[in-house]
Amino acid sequence: MPSLRILDDRTSGRFVPIASGDVPSELILEVAKELMTRAAIGIPPDFKAAVRTMAEQETDALSGFVLKQIAHNYEIAETDGRPMCGDTGLPRWYVKMGNDCHLEGGFFALERSLRRATAESTREIPLRPNRVHPITRKDNDNNVGIQAPEIQYAFEPEGDWIDLTTVHKGGLFGTDYRMLFPSDGVPGIKRFFVDTWVEFGRRGLACQPAVVGLGIGGCKDTTMRIAKEAACLRAVGDRNPDSRLAELELELKDLGNSIGMGPMGFAGNHGVVDVHLEVAYAHTGGMQVAMHTFCFASRRATARITPEGKVTFRSDPKWFTEYYRREGI
Repeated sequence: MPSLRILDDRTSGRFVPIASGDVPSELILEVAKELMTRAAIGIPPDFKAAVRTMAEQETDALSGFVLKQIAHNYEIAETDGRPMCGDTGLPRWYVKMGNDCHLEGGFFALERSLRRATAESTREIPLRPNRVHPITRKDNDNNVGIQAPEIQYAFEPEGDWIDLTTVHKGGLFGTDYRMLFPSDGVPGIKRFFVDTWVEFGRRGLACQPAVVGLGIGGCKDTTMRIAKEAACLRAVGDRNPDSRLAELELELKDLGNSIGMGPMGFAGNHGVVDVHLEVAYAHTGGMQVAMHTFCFASRRATARITPEGKVTFRSDPKWFTEYYRREGI
């Protein structure tokens, strides 16, 4: 079997033997476990750079100290090879495939590999086993159970590759939803954003500094889904290609940082790292809005696997493509 290089945006030079043909299930398992480790330990460079900049610009002494300590904790986690937060969140998977991609064993084998990677990584990294049965509180001690971990799919019209992204997102707080109406307009969205952000900070529900994702439109489940994707799957500084939405993203970011609340709810002016907006066509009588926050433990990692066995790791999921946001048939 040929030895092919695994490409990496941080390190390169590792070789693995792989077989030709469909994307091998064992390679998917290996890559998925590596992604779990990277997400738990290494904060993406775009988020780390943003926190360092916020620490330099923060005018409140205590909040400036907190931001610097957060950045220092990132370094300690990578040096020690340990998760940078004791609450390692709820692992979930985002899978994007080119239309010509073929998987060894099909989707059954893919989901089995992702569930196995989640269970084994929980023990080996280790991660905190956060998943329990909601009624009986049964704990399998591996973050796997009914509907856990979540696996979400998207497809692209060309390509034979598969992208795997894992996100370890806190699962208790930092989420809200409101049914607005067309007459509320953009001022209503701003009011919802400020009301929710203030409440998150007052009650300690967001672990600032955080990326805020807003989903606007769709039905309720779509609105909540795209809000979470906006928070977790776009790099800091990425702007929506719709210029009106891009302008509103920047306006909301400034608004969120103008209310006097900094990191972890302390007084300050740097609690919002970035704001990302995504929209979905809605019922003509409504304008649903959902809000998710991705806390300073901004844990995500992505890899692309080809049938030849080439694996390329990257920190930007590149989930929101032109095709994913398509408007027509």
